[in-house]
Amino acid sequence: MDLDVLFVGTAGSVPSARRALPATLVRRGGDRLLFDCGEGTQRQLLRSTGLVELEEVFLTHFHADHLLGLPGMLKTYGLRGREKPLTVYGPEGLEALFRGLGPVLGRLAFELNLVELSPGAELARDGYRVGAFEADHGGRALGYAIVEEDRPGQFDEDTARRLGVEPGPDFGRLQRGEAVETSGSEVTPDQVVGPARPGRKVVLSGDTAPSERTAAAAWQADLLVHEATFTDEEADRARQTRHSTAGGAAELAARAEVRLLALNHVSPRYGGRELRDEARAAFEATIVPRDFDRVEIPFPERGSPVHVRGDTG
Repeated sequence: MDLDVLFVGTAGSVPSARRALPATLVRRGGDRLLFDCGEGTQRQLLRSTGLVELEEVFLTHFHADHLLGLPGMLKTYGLRGREKPLTVYGPEGLEALFRGLGPVLGRLAFELNLVELSPGAELARDGYRVGAFEADHGGRALGYAIVEEDRPGQFDEDTARRLGVEPGPDFGRLQRGEAVETSGSEVTPDQVVGPARPGRKVVLSGDTAPSERTAAAAWQADLLVHEATFTDEEADRARQTRHSTAGGAAELAARAEVRLLALNHVSPRYGGRELRDEARAAFEATIVPRDFDRVEIPFPERGSPVHVRGDTG
């Protein structure tokens, strides 16, 4: 099952010539989950994956730079004759937000569902779940964790054969946790199947000051996407605005023992290198992706997450 994260927009607050406003697309198998939808997101999608008919959009909070792309995208879906329902998730206040957007959106030809999430809420999906946690941004703000279920342990075919199990249906029964009979004796799954293997975890902080809630949610994540609006030289301003410095995000990543840290929400005052260098002083496995970069996340036994450069044209 393929899993990757596409950085659709990596800027913070205002766009620059090279970075669009916040939007991140998580792709797992055939599922496409969009987190935040800053101004220009639909054009960024057209330039990368195409404007796929997303089924779920997750908003971290209601600041303009994280959501103003959504009304336009919904209208485009309507003009294209979309019929499939779409669900938007967000913190408390989501329904009031869309009541205010009513005159802008007008009548949509497809079903739009709004779901307000509280910190601690979990959404079950096929083989994984999406959990919401409280971000520290001075108001109602959420981060999200995408957590896969554990996978069955590795099946030891050689041992199964030595115990007299013939290839075929009995192999499948053992892998499903059922014992099988062979030559008058019983072979049990624990004899031929290793311990459960962990799934993968991706955590997106949204806008937030570094917090223990984020560190807990990100514990041993394969990828933590954390905002880094400032460098440590602007630490006072970061505290005042409930944002993070690159160094603060890196220290959190180190405590949480994540495998890879990706910094986003990049202010136009920075090119990205300053943030990366500051963060790597505390946590070496740090990247500052540009728009259209992605991170491929293999299963842990197959290697580490891989940063793949995109083409910004």
